[in-house]
Amino acid sequence: MRDGGKARSGLLCRLGEPARSVWAKHDRDSDGWLPLWRHMEDSAAVAGLLWDRWLPVGVRNLIAEALPRGESDARALAVWLAGVHDVGKATPAFACQVDQLADAMRGQGLEMRSVRALGPDRRVAPHGLAGQVLLGEWLEERHGWASARTGQFTVAVGGHHGVPPEYGQIKALYEHEELLRTPGVSSRVWRQVQTELLDACAEQFGVAERLAGWRTVRLPQPVQVLLTALVIVSDWIASNPDLFPYFPDGASRNDQERLAAAWQGLDLPEPWQAEEPDSSAQELFSSRFELPTGAEIRPVQEAAVKLAREMETPGLMIVEAPMGEGKTEAALAVTEIFAARSGAGGVFFALPTMATGNAMFPRLLDWLERLPGVAGSRRSVHLAHSKAALNEDFAGLMARTGGVVAVNVDEAAPSSRQKLDERRRAGAELVAHAWLRGRKKAMLASFVAGTIDQLLFAGLKSRHLALRHLAVAGKVVVIDEAHAYDTYMSVYLDRVLSWLGAYRVPVVVLSATLPASRRRELAEAYSGRADEVVTGETRASDAYPLLTAVAPGGVPLVRRPKASARSTQVRVERLADGLDVLADRLDSELTDGGCVLVIRNTVQRVLEAAHALRDRFGAGSVTVAHSRFVDLDRADKDRALLRFFGPPEKTDDRPTGRHIVVASQVAEQSLDVDFDLLVSDLCPVDLLLQRMGRLHRHRRGQDQWERPERLRTARCLVTGVDWTAGVPAPVRGSVAVYGRHTLLRSAAVLLPHLDGGARRPVRLPADISALVQSVYGQDPVGPDHWQDAMKTAAERFDEHRDDQAQRAAVFRLGGIGKPGRPLFGWVAAGVGDTDDTPAGRAQVRDSRDSLEVVVVQRRGDGSLATLPWLEPDGKGRQRAGLELPQDATPTRFAARTAASCGLRLPMQFSGETMDRAIEELERLYLPNWQGKNSPWLSDQLILALDEDCQTRLAGFALRYSPSDGLEVTRDEDD
Repeated sequence: MRDGGKARSGLLCRLGEPARSVWAKHDRDSDGWLPLWRHMEDSAAVAGLLWDRWLPVGVRNLIAEALPRGESDARALAVWLAGVHDVGKATPAFACQVDQLADAMRGQGLEMRSVRALGPDRRVAPHGLAGQVLLGEWLEERHGWASARTGQFTVAVGGHHGVPPEYGQIKALYEHEELLRTPGVSSRVWRQVQTELLDACAEQFGVAERLAGWRTVRLPQPVQVLLTALVIVSDWIASNPDLFPYFPDGASRNDQERLAAAWQGLDLPEPWQAEEPDSSAQELFSSRFELPTGAEIRPVQEAAVKLAREMETPGLMIVEAPMGEGKTEAALAVTEIFAARSGAGGVFFALPTMATGNAMFPRLLDWLERLPGVAGSRRSVHLAHSKAALNEDFAGLMARTGGVVAVNVDEAAPSSRQKLDERRRAGAELVAHAWLRGRKKAMLASFVAGTIDQLLFAGLKSRHLALRHLAVAGKVVVIDEAHAYDTYMSVYLDRVLSWLGAYRVPVVVLSATLPASRRRELAEAYSGRADEVVTGETRASDAYPLLTAVAPGGVPLVRRPKASARSTQVRVERLADGLDVLADRLDSELTDGGCVLVIRNTVQRVLEAAHALRDRFGAGSVTVAHSRFVDLDRADKDRALLRFFGPPEKTDDRPTGRHIVVASQVAEQSLDVDFDLLVSDLCPVDLLLQRMGRLHRHRRGQDQWERPERLRTARCLVTGVDWTAGVPAPVRGSVAVYGRHTLLRSAAVLLPHLDGGARRPVRLPADISALVQSVYGQDPVGPDHWQDAMKTAAERFDEHRDDQAQRAAVFRLGGIGKPGRPLFGWVAAGVGDTDDTPAGRAQVRDSRDSLEVVVVQRRGDGSLATLPWLEPDGKGRQRAGLELPQDATPTRFAARTAASCGLRLPMQFSGETMDRAIEELERLYLPNWQGKNSPWLSDQLILALDEDCQTRLAGFALRYSPSDGLEVTRDEDD
């Protein structure tokens, strides 16, 4: 075995033969290997480049503030920790694993027992933990550190495989010193090699003279997390044999050539470096967004920009404003200011669902194309949710990027692969970088839109959690639809906000409106203050719109901008629950035509209403929208809704006769649709106000004269309740979804409007905050004869909320410890690797495990094909009825099309029924699909419908149609 390198490595020159013989990497297929010294130098060099060219300024500053000499100390510490992270491989417990490499070490006096002889005790000394112990010993023995001070530095070594060690593991290893050094004569040689490696790294990486100055440092825990994450990223890059080839092939280049080739091949886009815009708010919005000619920005938008500029330090800003006021654009404008002032290198835009994430992604791309420092530059972007690869906008970005491979910087004539890479690098473009993909790394891209789960995972004790923290620590975080998150999710969100505040991450929270108590909780979690100052300032009045801002550790600032001139008065009326009642009422309302939105709280009620209304009005006059459509059909539904019911300036296809859309909660948020009349099941008042935002959303002629005469006054008919009972009785499905307590309080605050008729309409936006604060406040509401029922409902609500909080806390990350306290046990008793998986998503949302299937059709001859009604893709390629061979791997396009027909089965298939359903689904096992040959279909459960689009599963009859989605009924034959 050769030491390698045209010019001897700086580290190599400091080592004797025994230390040079220690190995770090081995490939069993090629028998290639890598000496430990080589991997140490590679990792340190990568860390230096990451620090200089990839790590956002804000992250660097946060680490630098913890050290005496600021950034020079911080960079040196990061490089050194990356360099020594694998020193634990210089132990018998690790080195014994490959016989020929172990024999070479034995030849240098490093005796060790075989893997078999060491037995299961080897598990006590994983090389990360071993390295942490060796480094701690070295700091104490060679540099006089107190043992209590070493852990805050060495934990980055111990945790570089994603889980910081626990105290019990450390103690167990100290009781098995034979795993660190073979007893007997060889022990001295082992100790000499370990010391020599650490001495050499300290000299080579420039910290030898700084260690004395660091002895009294107390590293904040957020800094420990960031250093650990940087070590992990450096190790992953330096461990990629395509970038850093193994010996003997990789021994021909010197240090500089090896690093240059690897970094050029990796080709990581640099972070955004925002420049603070000095233009007026009007000019800023005009240049970043497509405003109509002569359009003026809204008061909320102007006030948000002004407040961002007034804040001494970027922090948390909560924007509460009505639907349609441009909160998204306000958030992006504030983001630009916050990023420039904080040194953030990107943005994460968190949304409640995959559908809203998909809708936001092209808007984010449009903004980036106009953003200084991004437009005309190469920056990394990502769509972060479990089905991102099926999104056509994101898939197009992925298709433009190649793989990751080292580049031969000395080759005279570039290969065709290199030419492809050069074309890929040459363009100033937004890219979905190949290395920044996958569950662990995707959030490290600079600009990310995704589901709120991706942010909540930063509060879930899981493997490689440090990477998620590094990903958000370098960004401005925008949280949309904050009112949509329940107590369970809020337990995670509040803990994440506390860490974001400690990282000094700017955060913008968007909501139609928030209860004052929730506003206070968000400010307290982020600021780290829970005193009367925060409580008093965030209590605010019923002012609306409302802006609340607070810096980490600071005092809240509150602004009350004027509402825009846009306002709507909605007359609220009771409607008895019953399908005939609904059909009769709509028949009378639609005598002159009109477009009605009927929102039901459960899919079952959606389908029942749709069937009844089709019988009365005809199939062509009724559209259904809910969550039980396959992904492609769901996307088509959203596009159709926007085409027919979107803003008047964007569509000419609005139905001229009678048309009814029957929808579930999917119609509540993020769709810019406009209806003449709203019929809604009773729901929490903040959500009812969201639904009202789809009513007369746009002006259609002076005084709405383009609408049918009977529907020119905005009206909301509230149903799903027995209004004749002494205390209103919501239907069972609504109670199951929202709980009786919030429904009764919502009904109570609506009473003056329900009883007042035309005299007491709900004024939007003027009444929004007062209604919401009344429902979620502590003061009694409703008539006296309701109070006993409301008290019982409140007690059950409190029990449910306490149960949610307790269950959420089981795997929730702990709070931030005192500076200097090591991160030992940081993710102990966590969920392991299950963060961004169905199980992980169920953990940060209060939901039972559910089944997701890929839906295909089985033809009469037994063959399988994609669903027969699918529309062509964006390139015009046919997707309907594509052959899916059972004895071969489907084509990439056919497999992707099939995967795009994913469907989450309803709750009937959870619990005990789930096991039976899985067993039945697994009877259709196709190795060429569900194995590793087809990445789109690997490990997917396949639901095959017959030619009539029906099947049976686990005692239920299933029927699917592109018009109604999935219908599930109890199988009478079961």
